[in-house]
Amino acid sequence: MEPYTQPLRAYDRRDFLRMAGKGVGLAALTSTTVASLLNDLRAATKRITHLSPQQAAMDEDFWFDIQRAFTVTRGIINLNNGGVSPSPRIVTEAFVRYTWQQEDATAYTMWQILEPQSETIRTGLAELFGCDREEIAITRNASESLEILQMGMDLKTGDEILSTTQDYPRMLTTFRQRELREGIKLNLVKIPLAPDRLDQITDAFEQGITKRTKLILISHMVNITGQITPVKAVCDLARSKGIEVIVDGAHSFAHFDFTLRDVNCDYFGTSLHKWLFAPKGTGLLFVKKDKIEKIWPLMAAEKKQATDIRKFEEIGTHSAAMRLAIGEAILFHRGIGPKRKEERLRYLTRHWVNQLRDLPNVRFHTSFDPDQSCGIANVQIAGIDPGKLASHLMNAHKIFTVPILHDEFQGIRITPNVYTTLHELDRFCEVMETVARKGLPSESTQ
Repeated sequence: MEPYTQPLRAYDRRDFLRMAGKGVGLAALTSTTVASLLNDLRAATKRITHLSPQQAAMDEDFWFDIQRAFTVTRGIINLNNGGVSPSPRIVTEAFVRYTWQQEDATAYTMWQILEPQSETIRTGLAELFGCDREEIAITRNASESLEILQMGMDLKTGDEILSTTQDYPRMLTTFRQRELREGIKLNLVKIPLAPDRLDQITDAFEQGITKRTKLILISHMVNITGQITPVKAVCDLARSKGIEVIVDGAHSFAHFDFTLRDVNCDYFGTSLHKWLFAPKGTGLLFVKKDKIEKIWPLMAAEKKQATDIRKFEEIGTHSAAMRLAIGEAILFHRGIGPKRKEERLRYLTRHWVNQLRDLPNVRFHTSFDPDQSCGIANVQIAGIDPGKLASHLMNAHKIFTVPILHDEFQGIRITPNVYTTLHELDRFCEVMETVARKGLPSESTQ
């Protein structure tokens, strides 16, 4: 990953006009919310342009301005942003605006005016990922993106697929369906929790490869622990053996700063409603251009579309509004600065982790190495059922978390976001410390 060297400046009107042709719908130009956000970003970034991303991550005045861009309740401390994230107001208002627009002479407006503008969104996403726009399909979520690949690859009886016991259950279920229908075999390897070295994960994959292995599925960031995996090393290893690799980027894209050349993969799928803060039901699929023709679309497309990335978008009638509002999410993401955002998410995680790491009975299933983790961590209080702990946090303190019950470990997953305040994390730590020292109240154990 290249070091961040150029300070981000706030967008002016000329920048915004240029961005309109590169991933931002033109209708956004009429929004007073956009103008207000640009002015806020201008003022906020002007104050911190002299700071490194790591220094900016600790500037609470800057992040207060970012927090104000969201309309989330402060009645609940939401530490489950990994499931699906709130969108900033600029995105929600754009989605509403495009929705009202497509309700006017719908068949004409939606298909002749709005839908063609999704090509600018495609361009904007391609620029973020660092690839050709003809390699990006806009989907509804990571599951759809990945299942297009999983179901669209030609495999025959006896072929083997390799993944891990910690990969996303839906994706493993997809391969198990192909096992039942076609006689292929899914093999799973165990990867270490919080490994000392990243190459321990690469080694686990290498040891799991057989002469029959045709395909590998690897999560770029493991959803239940936040472990960042050595995707490039695994892709290079697989390529040397003639094996294809599908990268599940559901939690990595727009979370930490990387591009295609950092992972060197041929296939990548992600959701945009997690860390990019796009409307719910938006995703991205990357297929290397020379691979498009051989992947069958999940829903049928005409033969003339064989080499067209858009064949993966043939899902029938769908709203244009969600797709176009991705443009405002891209604008907001770039406005913060991808590297600043990464460092803030890492800073928030370290803030709460450092308060809990020396407490009795507290165990972490996430590495503290900055190359291996960012904004997601998994923590356990020994002897406390994670489900009961999560219920206590929510019922008694309105702190929303996710219990993780895995065959290899248990804990709760904590995923703050850029709108999360240090005070909210401190409150979470206070409750966790009480439980670690005294256990759950009797009513929480029933």
